[in-house]
Amino acid sequence: MPSRILLTTLGSFGDINPFVGLALGLKARGHDPAIATSAFYREYIEGAGIRYIAMRPDVDPSDLETVRRITSPVLGTRYLIRTLVMDTLRGSFDDLRAAAPEFDLLVTHPITFAGPVVAEELGMPWISTVLSPISFFSAHDLPVVPPAPWLKRLYRVPGFSRSLAAGARATSRNWTEPVARLRRDRGLPPGRNPLFEGQHSPSGALALFSRVLARPQPDWPASAMVAGPIFHSANGGSELDDATRAFLDAGPAPVVFTLGSTAVLVGEEFYAESAAAAERLGVRAVLVTGGHARNVPPALPPSVHVMAVAPFAELLPRAAAVVHPGGIGTMHQALSAGVPMLVVPHGNDQPDNAHRAQQLGVARVTYPSRYRSASVSRHLAKLLGDEGFRRRAEAVGAIVRNEDGVGSACDEIEMLLGGSGRA
Repeated sequence: MPSRILLTTLGSFGDINPFVGLALGLKARGHDPAIATSAFYREYIEGAGIRYIAMRPDVDPSDLETVRRITSPVLGTRYLIRTLVMDTLRGSFDDLRAAAPEFDLLVTHPITFAGPVVAEELGMPWISTVLSPISFFSAHDLPVVPPAPWLKRLYRVPGFSRSLAAGARATSRNWTEPVARLRRDRGLPPGRNPLFEGQHSPSGALALFSRVLARPQPDWPASAMVAGPIFHSANGGSELDDATRAFLDAGPAPVVFTLGSTAVLVGEEFYAESAAAAERLGVRAVLVTGGHARNVPPALPPSVHVMAVAPFAELLPRAAAVVHPGGIGTMHQALSAGVPMLVVPHGNDQPDNAHRAQQLGVARVTYPSRYRSASVSRHLAKLLGDEGFRRRAEAVGAIVRNEDGVGSACDEIEMLLGGSGRA
């Protein structure tokens, strides 16, 4: 029986696209989905044929100052949570509270903190999601935290993992005080930490990441289920343009350089160093610049091709390697393509995603502060010169391509709806 399902999400296109893909999967099964998020994405969501519902904060991900602050490796996550999301929590709650009663199920994103409060107040079934392993913050599989990625060297010290996990929870209490106040004001009992246990629904916590990135751990929520990645990207097109196809056909596989959908706004230095690294190494390159003229280095040789945006599902399998910041959307595309990668993490989940790809033996990792043509060319030489990277990447790619994130997530949602009696 068709159900009305409200999906909530916030962030960059890497946060929006999995929910658009999930909504399309639900719609194909006869359900009536809608997506609540920032107004910036309204046209994109409605263009995909999905109903849009306005939900604050109305963050503009194309604002340069916002991007600079979000991508800060030290303060980016704090700014995202404490300033962008928590400062507008009441507005988010009001928007969701007004929209939710007409729906049968709520699906939440890790930082749509108003969602669980709305579901509890209304007695409404809800399912939570995580997009990357760091959201489970397991003491048995500690993530690499963005302010201090070097801490991973201490993870084998006895007792350190539990101390770090406890410290992260203690630090976050001040960040999430607005949620505690909202719950008190709505007459609800104190809840669990909304950045940790409190974000996960006891009815279903869908992990929308590949199982190659993390195995279930004893301290994951009992309701956790690894559905797999959901691929959707209308903003990059679905086919390669003629110029790109001609470039690819004209010579050896190139190295693809991209900064995803967020850091690309502050990427001038990255693309200049990337082009220089490719020339130094003597390899062809594709620069995916986001359509920003400032990202295109001057006087590029014919061996360097520039694209504004790219259909990664078509482009990356034809690459010799890909260089990217490690956002979970681009990470899944690179893993699926089965090509070696150099990951240049900026902040948030990216350092942890990069570390996991490195542990798989398909990636090398460097950081923006060290991203210079000489060091980049050395990293790429090792990736391209060691056939083991390619073999491991191909093996991992076969696993990722065989995962059905949309189908598994839809199955889990329909199972809950059937059990709740609201299907």
